[in-house]
Amino acid sequence: MTATATNDGVKLVYDEQGDGEPLLFVQGLGYDRFGFGPLPRLLAEDFRVVIFDNRGVGDSDVPEGPYSVPEMAADAIAVLDAAGIESAHVLGVSLGGFIAQELALSYPERVRKLVLVSTAPGMQPPCHPMPQRGVEAFAQFQTLDREAGFRLMVENSLGDHGVRERPELVEEIYRYRLERGPTLAGWQAQAVAGATFDAYDRIGAIAAPTLVIQADDDCVVDPRNADLLVERIPDARLHLIADRGHLAIWEEGESVAPVVREFLRT
Repeated sequence: MTATATNDGVKLVYDEQGDGEPLLFVQGLGYDRFGFGPLPRLLAEDFRVVIFDNRGVGDSDVPEGPYSVPEMAADAIAVLDAAGIESAHVLGVSLGGFIAQELALSYPERVRKLVLVSTAPGMQPPCHPMPQRGVEAFAQFQTLDREAGFRLMVENSLGDHGVRERPELVEEIYRYRLERGPTLAGWQAQAVAGATFDAYDRIGAIAAPTLVIQADDDCVVDPRNADLLVERIPDARLHLIADRGHLAIWEEGESVAPVVREFLRT
């Protein structure tokens, strides 16, 4: 089912699938609701999964930027409100992990459990910065034509194992990016939200039980940030994925789904 929510005049498009306890997926930089790989479908076997397009991407509005994480968290609340959901489990990926942390901090009564994937407490010290390979790819992306830029970003985000061992997955994600990729203006507006987010000194106040999922060959988010999240969030645990990159949930959705399912059920 596809529907719309509105926050301060910004239209937000969302879908629902499955039944059970509500589970809100929050997406990362430049990806929309179709960019989670198989994970929403797998978890919809047990949960009422809600996926939406952040402002700036997909079928949602692209208001003039820059955006902020609190603004995007308010968008997520608008989606929950439109869906009639008082509280939900929240799974955030990358920039979506920033938004998920803000939800848990600013709207604690709306968050049951928290799953933070391929993310960090922010982009400011003492958080670990983006690895140099990622920095170079992000800078180059903005200078390339659409096709070359998206291929570069897909390969950088999927990581060496995926590029080497799963060429069909590279092509699948590349086709998705060509079809659903945002405008440069939308991407840049979201990028500012990520670059200016800093929750390091606040995440000790997160009360929701938290699962941190991190791949150890991530070229976009330094994997050491997962340790910071687990150290500072009072009720947090870590699930590490070996030899995978930033898009680990695309590559390892079948193995990640039961980990998330068990965490949310217990």
